Amino acid sequence: MCKSATNKSTASSSKPESLRVDNRGYKSDGKHWASSYDPYDKSVELPSKAQIKASIPKECFERSAVHSFYFVFRDTAWAIACAYLAHTYLSTSMPPLLSFDFIIWSVGWNLYAFWMGTILTGHWVLAHECGHNAFSSSRLLNDCVGYVLHQALLVPYFAWQYSHAKHHRRTNNLVDGESHVPSTKEENGLGPNGEKISHYAMLHEWMGDGFFAGFQIFTHLVIGWPIYLMGLASTGRIGADGKPLGSDVPDHYRPYSRMFPSRIKHKILASTVGILGLLGLLTKLSFDHGFLPVALYYWGPYMWTNAWLVLYTWLQHNDPSVPQYGEDEWTWVRGALSTIDRPYWIFDYFHHKIGSTHVAHHLFHEMPFYKADVATAAVKEFLGPLYNYDPTPFPVAMWRVANTCHYVDSIDGIQYPRSINDSPPGLVKPEDSKAKRA
Repeated sequence: MCKSATNKSTASSSKPESLRVDNRGYKSDGKHWASSYDPYDKSVELPSKAQIKASIPKECFERSAVHSFYFVFRDTAWAIACAYLAHTYLSTSMPPLLSFDFIIWSVGWNLYAFWMGTILTGHWVLAHECGHNAFSSSRLLNDCVGYVLHQALLVPYFAWQYSHAKHHRRTNNLVDGESHVPSTKEENGLGPNGEKISHYAMLHEWMGDGFFAGFQIFTHLVIGWPIYLMGLASTGRIGADGKPLGSDVPDHYRPYSRMFPSRIKHKILASTVGILGLLGLLTKLSFDHGFLPVALYYWGPYMWTNAWLVLYTWLQHNDPSVPQYGEDEWTWVRGALSTIDRPYWIFDYFHHKIGSTHVAHHLFHEMPFYKADVATAAVKEFLGPLYNYDPTPFPVAMWRVANTCHYVDSIDGIQYPRSINDSPPGLVKPEDSKAKRA
């Protein structure tokens, strides 16, 4: 066990278990899982990346194209079987709405959409491996396989590869991070004292706590992924040129998007051409065979794949006890150790344990996923309490995050997620908020 973990265990043992707001700025009732790391505790010395890597068996970093392709074929076999069952037992002709046959038809196609989307998320994860060069030792092979798998799911492979690499380089960095970068209270329409003025705060006042949490889940799982790719939400604050993005839209499609350096604009173009080509094919199939069959076979599973993707990334980096850092406090190790592993039941099989071994992956993304179990055990033993594992069932964890992780106070220093639920009720006019502040 590393020195930092030993110190942390001693430091945390004296903290009361009753409800409190501690110096880390989040509420704890002793009933929910909470990260043990206290960034304000100066006695805690975090290990270096090299020290953590030395604790992992070297064979965990060995990549095998043959081994990786086995999972491509395995997941593809599952997808073919799922499509075969749908083709055999389900009709693409919609029965009358007010009939028992319509209920059976709807249940059948929704089951297909869920399970096919679940299976295709496995392909998404394998393309993710390619993007990290963990699929094989050949970068060319990795990019070829990743391009095919991701573009088939309308993911701009090379654009995502770049932005996701930045996400790993700047995890939980409030200024230069990428993907699931939290907004500030001002950006959420809250005043300096937490009073509700506009934007999301107005929605919360209108909806109430529960409906607003449901709205959070909807926006994340249903429309979150395409909105992120379009550069309209959850992106970083700094462009590839190192300058603030301001009002610029950092989308994943334009070769000249400020998200990307000019040296890879040809790759961004290749990704966008692939997306347009597939959209063209889907449009042609819709005119040739009907829009409903294409929606049933492709768009339903596509929506579930997107939902799984966003769910994983949302829960891997968000919890009321896990901090985000401004430039003055962020370090690579702090960011990487802000990742959370969670149990995902049978879905670990289909998704190659992307959610239950993500701490090890964030530390060393070049490591193939099929070695992540061994690496996770080693990392857990070395880090001790610094290793984040929340045993809460993931639907319960999702509901908790949707209720508690809405914004941060600012992009400076150490920031813990805040909840609009804790804001005083009632709307306040902007001029009244300014007068109160004065």
